[in-house]
Amino acid sequence: MPYQNITASLSPADIQEIKAAFATIEAKLPFLVTLSAEERRNLFKMGDKRLAFVNTSLIAAQSNRDILPASFDLDEFVRDYQLVANLTEVLIGLRQLTEQVDDTLMAVSSEAMGSSLTVYDYVKTAAKKTPGLKTIAEQLGDRFKVIKSKSAKAAVDS
Repeated sequence: MPYQNITASLSPADIQEIKAAFATIEAKLPFLVTLSAEERRNLFKMGDKRLAFVNTSLIAAQSNRDILPASFDLDEFVRDYQLVANLTEVLIGLRQLTEQVDDTLMAVSSEAMGSSLTVYDYVKTAAKKTPGLKTIAEQLGDRFKVIKSKSAKAAVDS
């Protein structure tokens, strides 16, 4: 769907239901782990080419059980391979959802910022004649002073 102005809302009940859905997902995946950076570096990584390697290895193992030592757990290998396939499917769905949420957040944030800038312009103009708006205009303007001072400092440092 092409991007258009977003007019939507999430009620507190909606947020609670979404959080409950997350909890359901987590409950269905009680075996998930958290790896340290070092652990991630030390593990084998499996992309598409290595997935084909693992698949061929699995077929070879299933077709030639007699060449494997008795200590090799073929059933565990099959479970691992199936879990890889299932988690890959889940991850694809999660990534698609994450991308949509991220894009929507970016779009609606831009809309809110645009509206805020319009309000700021009106407040600055009205502050010249309307009592009580000068403080708000200055408060809103403080955000731009920080940006200008950083830009000026960067220009001097260059």
